[in-house]
Amino acid sequence: MTTLDRQITNPRSGQRMIFRTTGKETNGALLEIESFNPPSQEREPEHIHPKQTSSLEVISGKIHFCMNDEIRILGPGDLLEIPAGVPHYFWNEDAAEAHTIQKFTPALEIEGFFRTYFALARDGKLNAKGTPNLVRMSLPMLNYQNEIQVVNPPWSVQKTVFTILSPLAKLLGYKEKYE
Repeated sequence: MTTLDRQITNPRSGQRMIFRTTGKETNGALLEIESFNPPSQEREPEHIHPKQTSSLEVISGKIHFCMNDEIRILGPGDLLEIPAGVPHYFWNEDAAEAHTIQKFTPALEIEGFFRTYFALARDGKLNAKGTPNLVRMSLPMLNYQNEIQVVNPPWSVQKTVFTILSPLAKLLGYKEKYE
């Protein structure tokens, strides 16, 4: 993998990710990402990683992190581990860019999810809230359901809706993965 292949950028949010260690390189054991998050009041949707433990270490700047409805402000040297299935989200409302290291164990296919999401942002396929439309989202969310699930509405409702919409998504030429 070249250096260029290791970095992705979300032009909408300005977030950059560098894949330091991939699941392919670790036989699926670990994905390690260096992430740069510019200041923003925007928060990602509350979500879970149903089958992965994830962690976040702050290198510089500050990250506001909500886990189980508890907000914490993390600074340089702070480390937070998120067990599988625990609802969380983060944002950077500080004046400086936040530099973090994120780890996911096992890696599963979470790298593919990030690449897909950033590709949709690059191609202008996200709405004002930073999400694709429901039809376009149906195939990736079904494909990456072991890696990530938005908390609300409940996954059983989402899965039903995505399953119903997926034939239309395929008919429209939408894909499970984008690069």
